[in-house]
Amino acid sequence: MCPENYSNSMTLPDFSHLMTSQADWIVLMTSALLIGMSKTGIQGITTISIPLLALFFGAKESTGLILPMLCFADLIAVVYYRRWAEWKYILRLLPAAVAGFFVAILVDKIIPAESFKVLMGACIFAGVIIMLWSEKRGTQMEKITEKWWYSPSFGLTGGFTTMIGNAAGPIMSVFLLSMRIPKMSFVGTSAWFFLVVNYLKLPLQIFVWHNITSASITLNLLTIPAILAGAVLGVWFVRMIPERAYRIFIIVITILSALALIF
Repeated sequence: MCPENYSNSMTLPDFSHLMTSQADWIVLMTSALLIGMSKTGIQGITTISIPLLALFFGAKESTGLILPMLCFADLIAVVYYRRWAEWKYILRLLPAAVAGFFVAILVDKIIPAESFKVLMGACIFAGVIIMLWSEKRGTQMEKITEKWWYSPSFGLTGGFTTMIGNAAGPIMSVFLLSMRIPKMSFVGTSAWFFLVVNYLKLPLQIFVWHNITSASITLNLLTIPAILAGAVLGVWFVRMIPERAYRIFIIVITILSALALIF
């Protein structure tokens, strides 16, 4: 379903009639829990919730349902990790990320909505390949990460992927892992980046794609306790796990997230 169909018919997605079974609520609340966990430490795990919500609510419609949940979780993460953000990396990514929004809007006019899941999965899978390659190269990656095109390419891909499916978490993980920053800086930098990006996306989702409605906001409000619970679990996890183990965990969860989205 493309934006033209929304605007011409003025038929906005109504999620409320879908919440008719226990399975619907389990999927919604589990996704909210994963979002809270992801934003405060378990990076990339949000991607597991994306195919679940896409399956139950539709690939494109689900992006409007999940975005306000992400925005709320972003606020929690920024409040807790605000001291650890490394703004030099955020500023490298943001201009290209905003450009990625508009590339996604253009692509939306070309491809059908049912192709969004495949496109989202392909973007993340490409990021996983880059991440594994960067881990293998180790310190040799430092020369590449300083190239003028390196950060903008991740910003563009991240902006594009987050616009079409709120699935830029693995892309950001790949970028920050390649920068080899400590785990607290990793989480804090990611939290601030996604806070800015997700709030910039809100007007586009509301006025261009029309997939944030009063019905979806009502469901979002009901997920707040699950998001808070997930945020607490994420904070506990980051404090508990050693630095090296955290990097390995992020690599594994990003691969699993990409596979979940594709299949």
